[in-house]
Amino acid sequence: MHPAVRTHATIRTGPVPVPQPRTGLRRSLIDADALRVLHRAARTLLDGLPDLTDRLVALVRDQEAAYRTALETDYAGTWQEVHRSLRHSVRSLIDPRGTRDAARRCSWQIGVRRAEQGLPLDALLHAFRLGGSLVWQRLVEETSRTAPEDVRLLVHVATDMWNFVDEHCTLVADAYRQTERQLAWRRENRVRLLAAALLDGTSRIADLPETAEGLGLPEHGRYVVVAVTGGRPAGARAVAVPPGTRVHWHSGGSGGEVDHGIVLVGDEDPEGDGDPLEGLQPTVPGVKAGIGNVVTGLAAVGDARRMADLALSMCPPAGGTVRLTEHLPEALVVSCPELGAALADQVLGPLLRLEPADRDVLLDTLSAWLSCDGSAQRAGEHLYCHRNTVLNRLRRCEQLTGRSLARPLDVVEISLALTARRLLRG
Repeated sequence: MHPAVRTHATIRTGPVPVPQPRTGLRRSLIDADALRVLHRAARTLLDGLPDLTDRLVALVRDQEAAYRTALETDYAGTWQEVHRSLRHSVRSLIDPRGTRDAARRCSWQIGVRRAEQGLPLDALLHAFRLGGSLVWQRLVEETSRTAPEDVRLLVHVATDMWNFVDEHCTLVADAYRQTERQLAWRRENRVRLLAAALLDGTSRIADLPETAEGLGLPEHGRYVVVAVTGGRPAGARAVAVPPGTRVHWHSGGSGGEVDHGIVLVGDEDPEGDGDPLEGLQPTVPGVKAGIGNVVTGLAAVGDARRMADLALSMCPPAGGTVRLTEHLPEALVVSCPELGAALADQVLGPLLRLEPADRDVLLDTLSAWLSCDGSAQRAGEHLYCHRNTVLNRLRRCEQLTGRSLARPLDVVEISLALTARRLLRG
């Protein structure tokens, strides 16, 4: 809102290099006369600064909708800002060396404040140029009124005058953009902290509305968390989500940590949603994805993340997707490794103490028989051996473990023990 003086000053973030005014050169007599005319008119403008401020405020209000809003909400503050800016600008015309630092600080502060308030940068720069135009117009008007013959001399200071304006427009734009970057970083960091607290289960109830706004997710929706690892970058580029699905990815950082996606799968009423997890699949070979159970409300996302991590721990080494709801018995084992290990040792101990070759044959036969729903024929086809061979191996397993494959409870124990050994062996 005011013209600028070409200087080299330190403003908040350090020195800002700018073109220097001409010094050390002798001005011609015409230049000296032009400066005398400029200073005389500028002193008059200073005396009538409140009126000049009113005129600029009215001009900006008429031409910039953003400033109309600012004036409606804080007329006095906006008027004072314009007045302060014009005072520094006009003084800079009279004493560039003595006032340039204060003028530059004023412009920088305006750029910072307006960025913080969200006033569009285009509107701010337009206001500054309107200020420059108004000051120049008043200089010409005042000179025409008091000494019309001197108006022609103002031509000799016009270039410096508009360099003034351009320099301070650049300065205010730099301040605005730097502040905008800082604000964006703070917002992103705040959202990251809120998401981290949500996933950790440490989010405060009072923070949930802000968290919902920052993540762009409803506070009371239905959610599932996806835990992803094994590929960089993971997250949105490693897992496909159904079209239109809203998801917020929280990166675990570099070095192979787990990334988590908070996926909105519907509102509070699950009726008619179908399978909300259909289509969640890794898109990068070797990536592992664990999908937890559906929870209601952002407040429960911490529980959903723990379930997703549990599912992730059951993913095959080569990669793939594990949905917790499809592997609940395995999840029971993995959720308490100590008990899982004790179960494996108690049920399979006699088999585990055999020679490795003999042990592996019997364990593989048990696993094949269970996966084939208790069919010795299909298990034999899977193992490339006769069904009688499978039956002989199964009888030996029964003898060693003291459990019967005809008793359902014993089959459950053997199945869980095999799962525990497979998942906890690493």
